[in-house]
Amino acid sequence: MREHVTQAAYLAASLLFILGLRSLSSPAKARRGMQQAALGMLLAVIGTLVQQEIVRYEWIAGGMAVGAVIGAAMAIYMPMTAMPQRIAVSHSLGAVAATLVGVIEYYRHGADVGRGKMVALGFEVLFGALTVTGSLMAFGKLQEVLPTRPITYRFQNFFNLTLFAVAIGLFAWLIYDASNPIVFYTMLTIGAALGVLMVLPIGGADMPVVLSLLNSYAGLASAATGFALNNNVLIIAGALDGTSGFLLSMLMSKAMNRSFANVLFGAFGAAPAGGATATSVAGLTFRSLSPEDAAAQIVYARSLIVVPGYGMAVAQAQREVRELADLVTKKGGDVKYAIHPVAGRMPGHMNVLLAEADVPYEQLYDMEAINDHFERTDVALVVGANDVVNPAARSDRGSPIYGMPILNVDRAKTVIVLKRSMNPGFAGIENELFYKEQTAMVFGDARTTLKQLVQAAKEL
Repeated sequence: MREHVTQAAYLAASLLFILGLRSLSSPAKARRGMQQAALGMLLAVIGTLVQQEIVRYEWIAGGMAVGAVIGAAMAIYMPMTAMPQRIAVSHSLGAVAATLVGVIEYYRHGADVGRGKMVALGFEVLFGALTVTGSLMAFGKLQEVLPTRPITYRFQNFFNLTLFAVAIGLFAWLIYDASNPIVFYTMLTIGAALGVLMVLPIGGADMPVVLSLLNSYAGLASAATGFALNNNVLIIAGALDGTSGFLLSMLMSKAMNRSFANVLFGAFGAAPAGGATATSVAGLTFRSLSPEDAAAQIVYARSLIVVPGYGMAVAQAQREVRELADLVTKKGGDVKYAIHPVAGRMPGHMNVLLAEADVPYEQLYDMEAINDHFERTDVALVVGANDVVNPAARSDRGSPIYGMPILNVDRAKTVIVLKRSMNPGFAGIENELFYKEQTAMVFGDARTTLKQLVQAAKEL
């Protein structure tokens, strides 16, 4: 009877995971997708708890209580600006669980592990350990505990690839003969070292892709855990997580016009040597504007496109953006939001923030859908975005972002940029947009500046 309940719960959970993932493809259905996935996870937990293999529940109950408290605290108190860091930590914790399962299974069975099961155990331990440390390194860069610039050294790619080849060789050895624990734990140690060595050389500009790729690794490790434990729901959920994360990483790399190899080994994001000054580029100067003058141009615009970036996330200014957009709408203007695939520090970062501010879904436009609208737009308002609006990606063959698809903000009739300073973005290069004739800069914290813009707009 218990087995039937478990399998029924796993089947229902798997269907809900698939439906939840499908719903996440649309902003209008994303909340429903999260609810479906949460219900699926609850059923999976219930199905696991009724299994006959469990004879004592004290440790399980304690672990569930601690996990529930931590999860609730993270959901309630963690600001949206820290969401990328939370995801990195979540990846690390999930990978820790998968890795520990693999270690315990090997410790219990040792040389008696069959070759088929050893394939699953080795895979989950190697990629699980890599994901644990890699996610912690990503967290450090996102939190700026570690330098966001690439940390490189001579022959690093050769060394990392050689180390990975050694790990694969040890993996193959274990499949042939699992009796030597030194080989197993050496592979585990190398996997953990690879997570550190492969993420440290990656710059902050590539952290969204790294997070997505680590999500894929964590999912694949979970699927391997499912094979090792003969657990169907882990296999399905891990496969869904792994493949979706990998596909998302491919799409994001395409959005930056770069390959996986370039993301992982290109050390993108290093600050350029002898960069331009903060006030000029090739003899050009920028034009600044007061909040009052900027408000007058924005509120009377017949068409406004808002381009959010990480600066908006840092300032938690999404609600002020919505309030300003509402004032434009009340005066008869048309408002749209342009979302670049890699804006922010995680996939969908801007969508999540704007949804939190109750921005209507129909006003959100992907890059492909919005780019043709800029040349017919009165005002483009850039809130903390940088590299994703840099025209150098189209015009400067020597630029490290050349070829990356960008939002065509420079083709709007008027461009107003809200920014703390003229410092470059994650890519470490100057932005030509800031020096164009139709561009005006409004300096300051995005939230404070937007409040000034809203107040000035209300008085007009």
